[in-house]
Amino acid sequence: MREIRDAVDRGKPVLGICLGAQLIAKALGAMVYRNPAKEIGWAPVYWTEQAAADPLFRGFSRPEPVFHWHGETFDLPDGAERLAYSEVCANQAFRIAGNVYGLQFHLEVTPAIVEDWCRSDEKCGSAREMVAPINPHENALRLEEMAGIIFDRWCGLLS
Repeated sequence: MREIRDAVDRGKPVLGICLGAQLIAKALGAMVYRNPAKEIGWAPVYWTEQAAADPLFRGFSRPEPVFHWHGETFDLPDGAERLAYSEVCANQAFRIAGNVYGLQFHLEVTPAIVEDWCRSDEKCGSAREMVAPINPHENALRLEEMAGIIFDRWCGLLS
């Protein structure tokens, strides 16, 4: 956590996905805790007004299907702007300090990764998290398109 805080203090860009977003939130003084419901599989995120002008999310205004696999959530750190939410998780994306982003959802997954996560979960016995089968290809093309746009914009922050 100290490394995250140090990077933020030095003005370095930071991107955290899922657990990474939770770690950023915690490193910046916010609480991380169990979400009222697990969010696993494809579900839409909704963009806030702040997302419309955000360097990564500008142009996204309609609900977008993304991949989720989490049972925890976080409060926003002081000074953070909420950029996205879902029906069961209030904080899906945030920005703080202009170049620090936390995404609770997964843009980075491919159908192969989703298949692997599902196979791994099937072996977990009573600790299984999935409640229904997941089609790894269901929204994969749109997710790949979104990921290309957003990660390309993220890379632009690094220069």
